[in-house]
Amino acid sequence: MDLQLKDHVALVTGGASGIGWAIARGFAAEGCHVALWDRSPKVTEQAGQIAAEFAVRTVGLVVDVSDEQSVIQAQQHTLEKLGIAEHIVHAAAIGSGKFGFPFTKLQPADWRRVLDVNILGMVHLAHAVVPALLEAARGTMVFVSSVAGQIGSQTDPPYSASKAANINFAQCLAKDLAPSGIRVNSVCPGMVQTPLNRGVWESWNADQPPEKQRSYEAWAGDKIRQVVPLGRWQTAENIADMIVFLSSPRASEVTGQTINVDGGFVMHW
Repeated sequence: MDLQLKDHVALVTGGASGIGWAIARGFAAEGCHVALWDRSPKVTEQAGQIAAEFAVRTVGLVVDVSDEQSVIQAQQHTLEKLGIAEHIVHAAAIGSGKFGFPFTKLQPADWRRVLDVNILGMVHLAHAVVPALLEAARGTMVFVSSVAGQIGSQTDPPYSASKAANINFAQCLAKDLAPSGIRVNSVCPGMVQTPLNRGVWESWNADQPPEKQRSYEAWAGDKIRQVVPLGRWQTAENIADMIVFLSSPRASEVTGQTINVDGGFVMHW
């Protein structure tokens, strides 16, 4: 299926690793030029790899989405190098780094950085990129949320709450921007083998007595069998495929939606 994205420009936050990296490559495979924003210094090298592999133009910028000025400067640099990014994907996110069940195991201070990155980060991004989309009167935005934002995952309450905010803000934006022809959706991964997912296990495992500690593979395998009807991991590429499709003209009537790519973990009417 031709997604009609050739020579468009996409911008992916959190683009240097994990799901963000798969999304950036997914756009490039469709002929999109790509801006990768990430806190990691390796983002410049990663952008170069995509340019070489797919023969598209790229830019890799070190950006802290929790810093409004960093986001504003990155947007200006992206405009200068690639032009207007018509397709915005916000994949940058962090967890608390702690196992949060019960929630009293955490302190209010454990929430602050998660909310700064996962909530204020999306707000900074929206304020920086939407004026250009409005000027162009076209474009798409996708927020990478999580099934944790729908079911109140107890493993990391700050992360779970922030992902619920991603979904809600995406719906607000979808209503605001629809008259200008701009579509906004959320995509919720289920169980994906990312550093964030492994970090949940590490925090849980460290909290267990020696006789109850388990390998990551055993812990995650049991969880998948218990909660995922398809009984398997989702991959970063599975998530990227959905996001690239939602960003394309093939999904022209889809906005304000929350799409789960989770093997059936969470089902809705």
